[in-house]
Amino acid sequence: MQERLHLHFHLQNLRILFLFMNKKHLLILSASVLILLGITTIAGYKVYDTFFTPAFHIAGQSRIFIDRDDTPDSVSHKVQEVLSPRSIKAFNWLMQHEGYEQITPGCYAFDASDYLRVAVRRLGLGWQSPVRLIVPSVRTLDRMAQSLSKQLMIDEEEIMECLTNNQYIDSLGYTMATLPALFIPNTYEVYWNISVDNLIQRLQKEYANYWNNERKEKASTLGLSPIEVATLASIVDEETAVNAEKPIVAGLYLNRLQRGMLLQADPTVKFATGDPTLRRILNKHLTIDSPYNTYLYKGLPPGPIRIPSMAALEAVLNPTKHNYLYMCAKEDFSGTHNFATTLAAHNANARRYQQALNKRGIR
Repeated sequence: MQERLHLHFHLQNLRILFLFMNKKHLLILSASVLILLGITTIAGYKVYDTFFTPAFHIAGQSRIFIDRDDTPDSVSHKVQEVLSPRSIKAFNWLMQHEGYEQITPGCYAFDASDYLRVAVRRLGLGWQSPVRLIVPSVRTLDRMAQSLSKQLMIDEEEIMECLTNNQYIDSLGYTMATLPALFIPNTYEVYWNISVDNLIQRLQKEYANYWNNERKEKASTLGLSPIEVATLASIVDEETAVNAEKPIVAGLYLNRLQRGMLLQADPTVKFATGDPTLRRILNKHLTIDSPYNTYLYKGLPPGPIRIPSMAALEAVLNPTKHNYLYMCAKEDFSGTHNFATTLAAHNANARRYQQALNKRGIR
């Protein structure tokens, strides 16, 4: 009852105030109210436009990579540089207001339709997006480490520390000679901030996935283990870059293995010399005493001479059936080969190739 009396009293006072106001005062009051309402509306729209509409001027999807040493300021700079936010001040305020000053390192993806609060929560809560990791077919482990480090947050030195640690390699079930067989070149999805240990575990998992029962049975039928398949595949890769030829080359070396012949694979001799730039194998190279010299030692070398490609692995597991025992690079330097079933035919092919080398002055 008392509250009603107070309300009635105030209404009476307003009526009296309006009675004594002239038109000028009423216009001023009305204008003031309208301005106040306009300011409130504009402020409300500004808040709505900042927090409840798409926050970034980007087309499609953009990514930000947050490193270990990034700070709130450097994160803000990356957001401004990559995402072009409608209001970087609003972004910084919301990050601070939500308490997201420490951000988990990683790769974060943003869409043109993202609201500011969603984007801030993604960063603050560490909702990363995976990246595509390409495991390449390369000649050496240090090149592998270099390639992986360029695609991930891991330093090259961290990777090489693992790949050269005999105790660690032994725990994986490999030796320094057989370790290249671990890598199955392909494209995988991983988190950018993956640790070295987790990366190696992932590579082991992909190795196990590749070497399923069907492929193991194919290898067994050929009289080879998975590591021996990788070893032969690495020789095939070094012999030819032409994928269509790889099953033929694989079949040739399998023919030699099954007949107990020396492989006499020039790429293994090059590997034994330690000189990957060697362009011509001479007689002096064939006498190098190394288990990788397949002109001296029967069977496969101790391990792969490079990380074999998927195409070469599949070529060994699915070789072309033929009677070839010899191969020689074609004299036209096309990268393809002449194949032969007899030594006489091979020697004729070899003479033509050596003459072409001499003509070009390649020693």
